[in-house]
Amino acid sequence: MPRTVRSIQRVQTIARVLSHHGFGFLVQNLHLDRYVPLPKRWRRLPAKPAADPEQALGRRLVQVCKELGPTFIKLGQMLSTRPDLIPPDIIKELITLQDQVPPFDTAVARRMIAADLGITVEEGYASFESRPFASGSIAQVYRATIKDVGEQSARRVVVKVKRPDIEDVVRLDMTILRWIAELAERMMPDAIPFQPRMIVDEFEAKLLREMDFINEAATISHFSEAYGPDPYFRAPQVYWELTGPGVLTLEEIEGTSMQKILATDDPSIDRPLLARRLMQAFIRQFFEIGLFHADPHPGNLLIEAPARIGIIDFGLTGRIDDVLLGHLVIALAGALNREPEVIVEVLADMNALGEATDRAQLRREFMEAIEKYYGLPLERFDMQAMYYEVNNLIRRNDVTLPREFVLFGKALICIGGISLQLDPKLDLVALVKPKLRTLIMERLTPARMAKSALISGWHMINILKSAPGLLRDISRRMARGKWQVNIRHQNLDYLANEIDRASNRLGFSVIIGAVIVGSSWVVSSGNNTPVFGLPIQALGMIGYLVAGIMGIWLLIAFLRSGRLS
Repeated sequence: MPRTVRSIQRVQTIARVLSHHGFGFLVQNLHLDRYVPLPKRWRRLPAKPAADPEQALGRRLVQVCKELGPTFIKLGQMLSTRPDLIPPDIIKELITLQDQVPPFDTAVARRMIAADLGITVEEGYASFESRPFASGSIAQVYRATIKDVGEQSARRVVVKVKRPDIEDVVRLDMTILRWIAELAERMMPDAIPFQPRMIVDEFEAKLLREMDFINEAATISHFSEAYGPDPYFRAPQVYWELTGPGVLTLEEIEGTSMQKILATDDPSIDRPLLARRLMQAFIRQFFEIGLFHADPHPGNLLIEAPARIGIIDFGLTGRIDDVLLGHLVIALAGALNREPEVIVEVLADMNALGEATDRAQLRREFMEAIEKYYGLPLERFDMQAMYYEVNNLIRRNDVTLPREFVLFGKALICIGGISLQLDPKLDLVALVKPKLRTLIMERLTPARMAKSALISGWHMINILKSAPGLLRDISRRMARGKWQVNIRHQNLDYLANEIDRASNRLGFSVIIGAVIVGSSWVVSSGNNTPVFGLPIQALGMIGYLVAGIMGIWLLIAFLRSGRLS
C-alpha cells in the first residue's frame, strides 16, 4: 500500500470504525492499530450486546459499511449476493444496505453533463428537472424529456449522472482493500475459507465496470435488442447520443411496481399469465441470450395490464458463456433426475471443490436435499428456504462456486418465488425441463460434437507440436544445473511478526528489570553525593517512576493483545 497521507488517514478511519463496532480483534490481528495515533490507540469502545451473535455480527457489518462510505456499501451489497461464502443470517442484514446518500448540487450535474457530452443540458434535452428523484453512492438520477426535430410530443427519459470525484475515492479504497485482503490471508488462517482476495478482485472488477456508464448502456442495449420484437417484455432503450462514461440517458418505462401487484388484488392483471410470461422471459435470458438480470426483485419489475413486463436497474447482471451453460444444464438435469453424483462431477469439472471436500459426503447431502423437495406440493414449496439450505450445504463442504453460477441461482430463486406468489399452481419444473432437454439434445447433435472434436484435436496437435521443444529446454536446464524448485511458504510472515513482537516485549521487560535493580542499588547505597544538584537517592526514585510507567505501558499492551492465557 502506498504510504501517502490520504491512504494512512483512510486506514486510520477504517481501523477506528472497525474497533468502534466490535471488530477490534481484526484491527489487532491485521496490525492496523499501528496506523492509529497513540492517544486514540488506547481508547476501546465497548461492543454493543446482542442476543443472537450472527445477527449482531450482520448488523455491526452494516453499520461499518454505512460509516465507511460508498465503496464499503457496495462491498456489503456484493457480499449479500454470495450465500456460498457468507452465512444466511449475515446476508439477511447486508441485504438491507441501501446506498441512498444526499444529492450533490444540480449545477454540478449540469456541468458534468456538458463536459461529458460536449453539449449543454438545454441543447440536449427539451426539459430537465431541477432535483434528482434518486441519489446513490455512485450517481444520481433525474427525469427529463427529449424531442427530435419534427416530433409533436416529447419523450420521457431518465438521466443518470456520475458523482464528481467518486473514482478517486473508490480507487483509494480498492488499494486499501486489496492490501487488507492480502494481510487477512497471510496473518489470519481462519479467513482463508472466505477467500478475501478473490472477493476483493471480483468486487473491484464489478465496481469499475459499474462506474463506466458505457458498460451499463451496452448491457441494457443488448437486452433491448434481444427483446425488441417481444410485445410482452420490455427493456429501456438507450439514447447513445446522450450517453457517455459519466452520463446515461434511458427511456423511462411506465408501469405499476410488482411490489404493489403482489400486495393488492388488481382485477386488470392476469396473474397466472403474468407468472408464466415472467418465468419464460428469464428462462430465455438464462439459456438463449446468455445475459441475465441478476437482481430481479419486485421493485425492478414494472407491470402493465393485463400481463406486460418492463424491467429496470441493470446494475447487477450475469453472463453465461457456452462452457458455463453446459455445466449449468447438466447440473440442473442431475437435480431434476435425482442424480447427485452428476452434480458433484459438474462441480469437480468447474474446479469448485476444495481440498477439504469429501465427495461421498457431498453426494449424500445433495441426495438428502433433493429427496426433501422432490414431489413436494407446490403450495408448500419455499424456494428461498431451499436456496439458503443448498448454499449452507455448499459452504459446509468447502465448495466455491463461480460468481455467475451464484448469480444465476439467486435470480432463478427470486423470479421463481415471485411467479409462485402470482400463481401458486404454476409448475416451474414443467417450464424448465423441456428447455433443458432441448439444450442437451443440441449438444449431442453430430455437428456440435464434430465441432468439439475439432477444437480438442487442435489443442492436442498444439501440445504434441510444442512437447519436443519443451522437453529439450528442460533437459538443457538440468544439464547446466539451473533446474530450480520453488517452495512457497504460508503464514511464516505472521510467525516472524509474532516472534519479533515477543522479542521486543522481552527486551522491554529486561530493560524495566535493569532500571528497577539499578534504582534499588542507588537508593540503598549510603552515598550522598549530589548529581545535577539532586541527592543520588532522588535519581533512584526517578528510576522507579520510569520503570513503573514502562511497566504499566507493557501491561496495557498485554491486555490489549488478549493473549494472557
